[in-house]
Amino acid sequence: MAHAYQIPRRATISDVAREAGTGKTSVSRYLNGETNVLSVQLRARIEAAIERLDYRPNQMARGLKRGRNRLVGMLVADLTNPYTVEVLRGVEAACHARGLMPLVCNAANEVEMERRYLDLLTAYRVEGLIVNTLGLDEEALHPLSADGTPAVLVDRKIGGLAADMVGLDNRAAVEAGLRHLIERGFERIAFVVQPFGQISSRRQREAAFRAALEEARSARDAQAAPLEGQTLVLDLADADAVARTYAQLDAYLQVNEAPAARRVACFAANGPVALSVALHFHARHGVGWQDSVALMAIDDPEWAELVGVTTIRQPTYEIGYRAVEFLHERIEGATEPVREACLSGELIVRASTRTA
Repeated sequence: MAHAYQIPRRATISDVAREAGTGKTSVSRYLNGETNVLSVQLRARIEAAIERLDYRPNQMARGLKRGRNRLVGMLVADLTNPYTVEVLRGVEAACHARGLMPLVCNAANEVEMERRYLDLLTAYRVEGLIVNTLGLDEEALHPLSADGTPAVLVDRKIGGLAADMVGLDNRAAVEAGLRHLIERGFERIAFVVQPFGQISSRRQREAAFRAALEEARSARDAQAAPLEGQTLVLDLADADAVARTYAQLDAYLQVNEAPAARRVACFAANGPVALSVALHFHARHGVGWQDSVALMAIDDPEWAELVGVTTIRQPTYEIGYRAVEFLHERIEGATEPVREACLSGELIVRASTRTA
């Protein structure tokens, strides 16, 4: 006859106390390192009982009892984004160095999922929170602030929330990219960005593009060809909107076989946009699409090196590491004013922006 499967019961502190012939208080003192108040013989009995029973303390319960559990929540909008993966590497390394445990929640670009995960992290009483989200606002994060739980923002700010932030120096990155394109002789440039109304980093990049373009026009030689630029919004979550944007992009770039057509470029505001644009150009113009139009992007995913796309590489690992440093300092009681660390990107020049 088949027997029902039973999960073995884990040993408890009461089991250890009974096995060692002592009380739970003595076992708790042993586990908490208060061995100076225990006799040598009692310490030996407790140690032997723990080994025989294969007892493993409930670190969560012990941490909560002391008011510390060493859990750090990380709430991200999209874990499939290579940017997020690389930031997470830095977060994990910094947490390991400081004895913290990251609890990662992926909202998969769903605002409601972000709120549910935030409630979950609050219930777990995390000691701090690293936030890289799509739609959370000050009101949603208020319970954490009211509870004294520190938060550090990654890549984007949340209006009205006083919290440390770590991310790319967006203005400098866009300026470097636009300067590179102009120096290479490109005179028509389309800046393609996802909807940026609610995302501070996207707003900063789009504003930096317009400002840098205007500055370049002012400094341009009167005899030179006009410098043209335009922002196009690419909503990757809406297939119809994507089709409309690509119709605009194709019309703007006026891709044809004339030599002058090489003087056009597409500047993608991040990796997901760049990949979508590259796939569009490949579908429309075939494997030789880079003979017709240039592409550069902020972010440096692996495929960009394979295809030969010029990028502004973000210091993603450092961003994640610095975020944990800021958070750990707040957890330990730092009270200085809100800090903002804007790290420099690196221009990686590849064949996509070669001269004609």
